[in-house]
Amino acid sequence: MRDTTLNALAIVIFLTTLASLLGPLVHLSPLVVAGVAATGLGVFTLDQLNLEGRLGGLISDGLAWLSPGHRQRILHHEAGHLVVATLLQVPLTGYALSPWAAWRQGWRGQAGVIAALPGATAETLTTPLWIDRYCQVWMAGIAAEEMIYGEALGGDADVLALQRFWQTLDRPQGEAAVKQRWAQRQARALLECHRQTYEAVVQAMATGAEIEACCQLVTDPFRTAGADCPEDRVS
Repeated sequence: MRDTTLNALAIVIFLTTLASLLGPLVHLSPLVVAGVAATGLGVFTLDQLNLEGRLGGLISDGLAWLSPGHRQRILHHEAGHLVVATLLQVPLTGYALSPWAAWRQGWRGQAGVIAALPGATAETLTTPLWIDRYCQVWMAGIAAEEMIYGEALGGDADVLALQRFWQTLDRPQGEAAVKQRWAQRQARALLECHRQTYEAVVQAMATGAEIEACCQLVTDPFRTAGADCPEDRVS
């Protein structure tokens, strides 16, 4: 059972318990308490069977989003994805910094960036070059958090995406862990040697700049001319 599923179930149990405790004090009918429990469990079941836990995840992320510190972490995390993806020539079509913004765009209700490779085929996208690029982009959010905060609190979905991708390649999962660590180091190196660009992107995303404007900050030759990065890291 996923963390968001457990969180959603915990919310249902909390509301039911609260209604049971406060009911006698405010003369709340036991039928109302039962109704709260039945409704909560019904919504929980519907969420798990038909929505794949999206509603529970949306509620959990939405509550976490109320924290300014959490919002800043998401901002820095997603900026890491955006900068590394653009440096590695992985085109992006959009981003969202809150679960509500993601939900409005038709996503799963989680913050993130969306990549698109029009015209690409499975053969071209599973070459060693592109595999390395994918892995670095996935690990860039964790690398960004570690660079700014010293540790990463998010990124579980990114690690899971890399592991699932490795499964589609029919490669041993032990290799996935090695590739994950390698990609995280490479992404961290890219962000560090493009630190000023990264910080500019963070500021732009914080103001709600369009994805094109954010990517332009990364590709601006005047901004990146002084970056001291080995060529093999941005190939």
